[in-house]
Amino acid sequence: MTTKTIPWGKEEKLKWKGEQVVKRSYMEEVVSKINSLSDQFNVQQYGSLSSDPSKYPLYIITSKTLDKSKKTVLVTGGVHGYETSGVHGALAFLERSAKSYEEHFNIIVAPCISPWGYETVNRWNSETIDPNRSFIKNGPSEECNLFLDAISELGHEIFVHFDLHETTDTDNTVFRPALGQRDGIPQDVWDIPDGFYVVGDSDKPHNDFQKAVIDSVREVTHIAPSDKDGRIIGELCIQEGVINYPVKSLNLCTGFSNAEYSTTTEVYPDSPKVTDANCVDAQVAAVVGGLNYLL
Repeated sequence: MTTKTIPWGKEEKLKWKGEQVVKRSYMEEVVSKINSLSDQFNVQQYGSLSSDPSKYPLYIITSKTLDKSKKTVLVTGGVHGYETSGVHGALAFLERSAKSYEEHFNIIVAPCISPWGYETVNRWNSETIDPNRSFIKNGPSEECNLFLDAISELGHEIFVHFDLHETTDTDNTVFRPALGQRDGIPQDVWDIPDGFYVVGDSDKPHNDFQKAVIDSVREVTHIAPSDKDGRIIGELCIQEGVINYPVKSLNLCTGFSNAEYSTTTEVYPDSPKVTDANCVDAQVAAVVGGLNYLL
């Protein structure tokens, strides 16, 4: 039986924020790489976090020329700042592969939507808000609102959206317990799948597209098996390594636009079978596999 407790108020949320510490440098690890791409792409600062504007500038990187006659590809990373390979996978896609697709597509990449979360290794932002439940106009997350305004100003309809994420052991040990305390509703832990999987849109599942992503990733790392009930994190597998969510109704990042194709990647960095580099390679392979399918 689940027993509710008193959810956090302002005092508890401020206490949580005060307990968070910087564990790595957004400027050194991420912004330096973004700036190195300025010769090949347009690097645009679209805002900064109000908590510390000089420390947390926000960037979108695009093709030098955005052509209305081409379909537009969006890659996002760092929606959850603690999911490292999402950030560095988005940057690695730009460094390694993006130029080869510009003949066919406009490329737009937002590599680190939540830089405070990146530095403090957190799922939430500094206000205890989960950005990946907040992609709605004038929603509760500053990170999401700034991003949505920036995409709107670019004025290009998104055709395909890759949102790069991770599922980690800390989901069970840190973040779900904290969620239970914040909301006053204890959270059950879930089986963390050992391997890569994706989350499609239940309203636009595009199973062949998702399969192409999985098959591409299979070349660089292992795919997550389903559990004994045929599920991954409680959701029924549609096919190997693929589950679907109603992304719009949940206000997930892949649901903010009317993209025809979308996928949320999930790397498992705590697996003994992978390295940090392998996790980044898997993110790049996911994007490349999806784009090759669309071509």
